[in-house]
Amino acid sequence: MNTIRATLSFWLSLWRRRRSPLRRRSDVVEAWAGVAAVVLTLLVGPALGWTAGSLAHEALRETVRDQHLHRHLVTATALAPVSGSTDGHEAGAGREAGAGREAGAGRDGGAGRDGYRRVLARWRGPDGLERTGLVAVRQYARPGEPFPLWTDDRGAAVSRPMDGAAAAVHAVLAGLGAAGAAAGLVEGARRMVVWRLARRRYAEWDQAWERAGHTWGRADAGS
Repeated sequence: MNTIRATLSFWLSLWRRRRSPLRRRSDVVEAWAGVAAVVLTLLVGPALGWTAGSLAHEALRETVRDQHLHRHLVTATALAPVSGSTDGHEAGAGREAGAGREAGAGRDGGAGRDGYRRVLARWRGPDGLERTGLVAVRQYARPGEPFPLWTDDRGAAVSRPMDGAAAAVHAVLAGLGAAGAAAGLVEGARRMVVWRLARRRYAEWDQAWERAGHTWGRADAGS
């Protein structure tokens, strides 16, 4: 919006003094640079955003299919809570009551995130082997209490698989980010052109003042 506003303002100013002897070639170049920036922002930005969002959505849909294929919901049994869980975690867990428990471990489990607490649990993986380890749960699980747990094909605890809605949201964000980045690059290029033109204009003014200084006060110079 800043690019469009600046370009319109500059064009109106240039149009008012289109026959003015003070208008320089750099003024026209700057005006056309603004027009090019507006066109690129309005056309290339959305096109790039749409392309990036579509590619991201396709990749995320593949991720969703892969995770739903290789992640399995099993039943785990809590053995003991892990010391170090805070009251804030317990409060966050209480708010999740009635919504069901979700658990995980390792980097995917998010044991350090707000609303989670760690427990020592035992579960049987998809391969039929029994495992014991630390997992992160949203709601407090008492020793001996069962809760659902997501595992991979080898029985290791993982986070819940991504769903289609989350993939769509991430794809939209990727598209908006790409469009915003394109608009930022165009605006940066326009500002660079304007900066170079301004330096050139100032140099021309310095030269004009220097020439005027040599003839200042001479009768034949008209000053």
